[in-house]
Amino acid sequence: MSSISIIGTGNMARTIGALAIAGGNTVEVMGRDHSKSADLAKALGGGATTGEWGAVPAGDIVIVALLFDGVVPTVAHYGDALTGKVIVDISNPFNSTSDGLAHREVTSIAQEVAKVAPAGAGVVKGFNTVFRHVLENGRPDVFIAGDNAQAKASVEAFIKSLGMRPMDAGGLEMAHWLEGAGVLTMGLARHGVGGWDFALGVTELPA
Repeated sequence: MSSISIIGTGNMARTIGALAIAGGNTVEVMGRDHSKSADLAKALGGGATTGEWGAVPAGDIVIVALLFDGVVPTVAHYGDALTGKVIVDISNPFNSTSDGLAHREVTSIAQEVAKVAPAGAGVVKGFNTVFRHVLENGRPDVFIAGDNAQAKASVEAFIKSLGMRPMDAGGLEMAHWLEGAGVLTMGLARHGVGGWDFALGVTELPA
């Protein structure tokens, strides 16, 4: 199983943390407010621990579960503490109406993370195309993208431990399109599906 550090104490941190514990992984929670981190670790149970904000994470995989505008500054703040770690960006940089991306350039939060992460870290985009309650209650496909094959393999193993299927979308440049897929899920929820109880997935036809 994997050792996971989660930076953040919000709903996605709670959901992924609970799933990780249930899947037999070790979990550390890190947040600016240490009391919130401690409360979340206690609520997760399963031996979850609390780390200090900005310190070297205990986990080999570091999931940054923050709003998109806080992800890059936080990775920059941690700096060399993330050397050798797998950094997973799960954010969706939606605009104010959630029908487009907040950034106009062909980039992604994950690509911007890679610019400030230490050279020894691997950056992976993942989990951003799945609504939180679907993660809690379903077994969706989880799309990932990244340039580091070993980092992606580690994240794939973690996703499998959650009872879900990882789907590799390619290199880190594909993170931009995964963020676009996040916008797509919002459009489908509001229009074609008319609800939030679904996830994007891959259906393979028999040969």
